[in-house]
Amino acid sequence: MRVLDFKVLEELYYTKKHNWLKIEEDKCRFGMTDYFQKMLRGWAFRAPSEIVYVELPKVNSKVSKAESIGSIESIKAVSDIYAPVSGDVIEVNEKLCESPELIGDSPYKDGWIASIKPSDLDKEIKLLMDSNDYYKYLERLIEEREHELNQEYEEMLKKVGL
Repeated sequence: MRVLDFKVLEELYYTKKHNWLKIEEDKCRFGMTDYFQKMLRGWAFRAPSEIVYVELPKVNSKVSKAESIGSIESIKAVSDIYAPVSGDVIEVNEKLCESPELIGDSPYKDGWIASIKPSDLDKEIKLLMDSNDYYKYLERLIEEREHELNQEYEEMLKKVGL
């Protein structure tokens, strides 16, 4: 499924902070969405840059849903990584330390961030979006962004007397 040029996978859950989450038996693997990586890399400005650094959460750390647990840096911007669910970090993608660009190259496969053993998944899963809800959420974000850009353009034309 795609929203414009942004891929959304049907089998995953999503957050408003643009995490994806895959339930794998007693753990949840997560990463950042295609939309997130493209916005961080500057695709909105048609001049994408590379992701150059990832600060991963610590293995064996306890995390709470929506807590900042790391960061991702491109040449253009830095963004926090937020925990999609509460629990214990049981695994991190060490490949990202040497190759942070995997988040941009393969956000749903090789660019995963970490795995969490959830502490309250039954409750927290209800707060996540399925692929259809995330698709609609992205449509709204894109529509709002385009509306804002159009307003800014109209204001600029007025300032220069056109």
